[in-house]
Amino acid sequence: MKVIIADKSHSIYAQIICDTIADSANVRGTGIARRTPDYIMTKMENGNAVIALDGNTFAGFCYIEKWGHGKYVANSGLIVHPNYRGAGLAKKIKHKIFEHSRNKFPEAKVFSITTGLAVMKLNSDLGYKPVPFSELTDDQSFWDGCQTCKNYDVLTRTNRKLCLCTGMLYDPEKAKNKVTKQVKEKTFKRLKKIKETLFLKKNKK
Repeated sequence: MKVIIADKSHSIYAQIICDTIADSANVRGTGIARRTPDYIMTKMENGNAVIALDGNTFAGFCYIEKWGHGKYVANSGLIVHPNYRGAGLAKKIKHKIFEHSRNKFPEAKVFSITTGLAVMKLNSDLGYKPVPFSELTDDQSFWDGCQTCKNYDVLTRTNRKLCLCTGMLYDPEKAKNKVTKQVKEKTFKRLKKIKETLFLKKNKK
Protein backbone atom coordinates (compact mmCIF):
# COMPACT_ATOMS: atom_id res chain seq x y z
CA MET A 1 0.00 0.00 0.00
CA LYS A 2 1.33 3.44 -0.93
CA VAL A 3 -0.08 6.91 -0.20
CA ILE A 4 1.36 9.42 -2.67
CA ILE A 5 0.78 12.83 -4.22
CA ALA A 6 -1.36 12.23 -7.30
CA ASP A 7 -0.46 13.45 -10.78
CA LYS A 8 -1.85 13.27 -14.32
CA SER A 9 -1.03 9.57 -14.62
CA HIS A 10 -3.63 8.82 -11.94
CA SER A 11 -6.51 10.32 -13.95
CA ILE A 12 -7.65 6.78 -14.80
CA TYR A 13 -8.98 6.53 -11.23
CA ALA A 14 -11.17 9.66 -11.41
CA GLN A 15 -14.42 7.82 -12.15
CA ILE A 16 -14.05 5.22 -9.41
CA ILE A 17 -13.20 7.99 -6.95
CA CYS A 18 -16.43 9.84 -7.81
CA ASP A 19 -18.45 6.62 -7.65
CA THR A 20 -16.98 5.69 -4.25
CA ILE A 21 -17.78 9.14 -2.84
CA ALA A 22 -21.37 8.94 -4.14
CA ASP A 23 -21.87 5.40 -2.82
CA SER A 24 -20.57 6.40 0.60
CA ALA A 25 -23.01 9.32 0.76
CA ASN A 26 -25.92 7.03 -0.08
CA VAL A 27 -24.96 4.40 2.50
CA ARG A 28 -24.33 6.89 5.30
CA GLY A 29 -27.36 9.02 4.48
CA THR A 30 -25.29 12.14 5.05
CA GLY A 31 -24.47 15.08 2.87
CA ILE A 32 -21.39 14.95 0.65
CA ALA A 33 -20.88 17.49 -2.11
CA ARG A 34 -20.65 15.68 -5.46
CA ARG A 35 -17.64 16.11 -7.75
CA THR A 36 -17.20 15.22 -11.42
CA PRO A 37 -14.36 13.11 -12.86
CA ASP A 38 -13.09 16.19 -14.74
CA TYR A 39 -12.87 18.11 -11.45
CA ILE A 40 -10.94 15.27 -9.79
CA MET A 41 -8.58 15.02 -12.77
CA THR A 42 -7.83 18.74 -12.56
CA LYS A 43 -6.82 18.34 -8.92
CA MET A 44 -4.46 15.52 -9.85
CA GLU A 45 -2.91 17.42 -12.74
CA ASN A 46 -2.27 20.43 -10.48
CA GLY A 47 -0.60 18.31 -7.81
CA ASN A 48 -3.38 19.07 -5.35
CA ALA A 49 -4.44 15.55 -4.43
CA VAL A 50 -3.28 12.44 -2.60
CA ILE A 51 -4.15 8.90 -3.67
CA ALA A 52 -3.74 5.54 -1.95
CA LEU A 53 -3.01 2.54 -4.17
CA ASP A 54 -2.68 -1.15 -3.45
CA GLY A 55 -0.56 -2.04 -6.44
CA ASN A 56 -2.74 -0.72 -9.26
CA THR A 57 -5.97 -0.93 -7.26
CA PHE A 58 -7.62 2.24 -5.96
CA ALA A 59 -7.84 2.36 -2.16
CA GLY A 60 -8.35 5.99 -1.08
CA PHE A 61 -8.21 9.65 -2.00
CA CYS A 62 -8.30 13.26 -0.79
CA TYR A 63 -7.70 16.62 -2.47
CA ILE A 64 -6.82 20.25 -1.72
CA GLU A 65 -9.00 23.23 -2.57
CA LYS A 66 -7.74 26.83 -2.38
CA TRP A 67 -10.07 29.66 -1.39
CA GLY A 68 -9.96 33.40 -0.70
CA HIS A 69 -6.91 33.98 -2.92
CA GLY A 70 -4.89 31.42 -1.01
CA LYS A 71 -5.76 32.61 2.51
CA TYR A 72 -7.59 29.35 3.13
CA VAL A 73 -7.21 25.79 1.91
CA ALA A 74 -9.49 22.82 2.51
CA ASN A 75 -8.72 19.11 2.48
CA SER A 76 -11.83 17.71 0.83
CA GLY A 77 -13.30 14.51 -0.55
CA LEU A 78 -11.57 12.15 1.88
CA ILE A 79 -12.67 8.68 0.90
CA VAL A 80 -11.51 5.10 1.45
CA HIS A 81 -12.79 2.29 -0.73
CA PRO A 82 -14.98 -0.18 1.25
CA ASN A 83 -12.46 -2.98 0.66
CA TYR A 84 -9.80 -1.05 2.61
CA ARG A 85 -11.75 0.42 5.50
CA GLY A 86 -11.00 -0.36 9.13
CA ALA A 87 -7.22 -0.58 8.70
CA GLY A 88 -6.21 3.02 9.47
CA LEU A 89 -5.86 4.11 5.84
CA ALA A 90 -8.02 7.22 6.28
CA LYS A 91 -5.61 8.46 8.95
CA LYS A 92 -2.60 7.95 6.66
CA ILE A 93 -4.32 9.81 3.81
CA LYS A 94 -5.39 12.64 6.11
CA HIS A 95 -1.89 13.09 7.48
CA LYS A 96 -0.39 13.02 3.98
CA ILE A 97 -2.78 15.62 2.53
CA PHE A 98 -2.40 17.86 5.59
CA GLU A 99 1.40 17.72 5.33
CA HIS A 100 1.19 18.44 1.60
CA SER A 101 -1.15 21.39 2.23
CA ARG A 102 1.17 22.88 4.85
CA ASN A 103 4.19 22.52 2.56
CA LYS A 104 2.47 23.94 -0.51
CA PHE A 105 0.49 26.70 1.26
CA PRO A 106 2.42 27.38 4.51
CA GLU A 107 0.64 30.64 5.36
CA ALA A 108 -2.89 29.43 4.64
CA LYS A 109 -5.45 28.46 7.26
CA VAL A 110 -6.59 24.87 6.71
CA PHE A 111 -10.27 24.19 7.26
CA SER A 112 -12.78 21.38 7.01
CA ILE A 113 -16.55 20.96 7.18
CA THR A 114 -17.81 17.45 7.81
CA THR A 115 -20.57 15.39 9.38
CA GLY A 116 -18.23 12.43 9.93
CA LEU A 117 -17.13 11.75 13.50
CA ALA A 118 -14.03 9.90 12.32
CA VAL A 119 -12.93 12.88 10.21
CA MET A 120 -13.56 15.26 13.13
CA LYS A 121 -11.32 13.10 15.31
CA LEU A 122 -8.59 13.03 12.65
CA ASN A 123 -8.80 16.81 12.30
CA SER A 124 -8.55 17.28 16.06
CA ASP A 125 -5.44 15.08 16.21
CA LEU A 126 -3.81 17.37 13.63
CA GLY A 127 -4.60 20.52 15.59
CA TYR A 128 -7.87 21.69 14.04
CA LYS A 129 -10.37 23.42 16.31
CA PRO A 130 -14.19 23.53 15.97
CA VAL A 131 -15.22 27.02 14.85
CA PRO A 132 -18.37 28.81 13.65
CA PHE A 133 -18.79 29.07 9.89
CA SER A 134 -18.06 32.80 10.14
CA GLU A 135 -14.38 31.96 10.76
CA LEU A 136 -14.12 29.97 7.56
CA THR A 137 -13.67 31.35 4.06
CA ASP A 138 -16.26 33.78 2.76
CA ASP A 139 -15.43 32.75 -0.82
CA GLN A 140 -18.86 32.30 -2.40
CA SER A 141 -17.62 29.64 -4.80
CA PHE A 142 -16.84 27.36 -1.83
CA TRP A 143 -20.34 27.60 -0.43
CA ASP A 144 -21.83 27.19 -3.90
CA GLY A 145 -20.16 23.77 -3.93
CA CYS A 146 -22.50 22.71 -1.13
CA GLN A 147 -25.52 22.90 -3.43
CA THR A 148 -25.22 19.21 -4.36
CA CYS A 149 -25.36 18.20 -0.67
CA LYS A 150 -28.69 16.83 0.59
CA ASN A 151 -28.51 19.17 3.61
CA TYR A 152 -28.07 22.37 1.57
CA ASP A 153 -31.50 23.60 2.65
CA VAL A 154 -30.27 23.67 6.26
CA LEU A 155 -27.35 25.88 5.28
CA THR A 156 -29.57 28.34 3.40
CA ARG A 157 -32.27 28.27 6.10
CA THR A 158 -29.75 29.47 8.70
CA ASN A 159 -28.21 32.12 6.41
CA ARG A 160 -25.00 30.04 6.18
CA LYS A 161 -24.39 30.22 9.92
CA LEU A 162 -25.13 26.58 10.79
CA CYS A 163 -25.54 23.18 9.17
CA LEU A 164 -25.27 19.50 10.06
CA CYS A 165 -21.58 19.80 9.20
CA THR A 166 -19.12 20.97 11.83
CA GLY A 167 -16.58 23.60 10.80
CA MET A 168 -12.98 23.00 11.90
CA LEU A 169 -9.94 25.21 11.41
CA TYR A 170 -6.15 24.87 11.68
CA ASP A 171 -4.58 28.33 12.08
CA PRO A 172 -0.78 28.16 11.55
CA GLU A 173 -0.21 31.42 13.46
CA LYS A 174 -2.02 30.19 16.55
CA ALA A 175 -0.32 26.80 16.27
CA LYS A 176 3.08 28.51 16.50
CA ASN A 177 2.25 30.22 19.76
CA LYS A 178 0.64 27.46 21.81
CA VAL A 179 0.33 23.73 22.19
CA THR A 180 -2.87 22.46 20.61
CA LYS A 181 -5.38 20.62 22.78
CA GLN A 182 -7.31 17.77 21.24
CA VAL A 183 -11.09 17.75 21.47
CA LYS A 184 -12.59 14.57 22.92
CA GLU A 185 -14.62 12.38 20.56
CA LYS A 186 -17.63 12.43 22.89
CA THR A 187 -17.77 16.20 22.43
CA PHE A 188 -18.14 15.76 18.67
CA LYS A 189 -20.82 13.09 19.18
CA ARG A 190 -22.80 15.40 21.45
CA LEU A 191 -22.49 18.28 18.97
CA LYS A 192 -23.61 16.11 16.06
CA LYS A 193 -26.61 14.79 18.00
CA ILE A 194 -27.71 18.31 18.92
CA LYS A 195 -27.53 19.44 15.28
CA GLU A 196 -29.42 16.42 13.98
CA THR A 197 -32.14 16.88 16.58
CA LEU A 198 -32.41 20.60 15.84
CA PHE A 199 -32.46 20.49 12.04
CA LEU A 200 -33.85 17.08 11.12
CA LYS A 201 -36.92 17.52 13.31
CA LYS A 202 -37.81 20.61 11.31
CA ASN A 203 -37.59 18.61 8.08
CA LYS A 204 -40.09 16.04 9.42
CA LYS A 205 -42.74 18.66 10.17
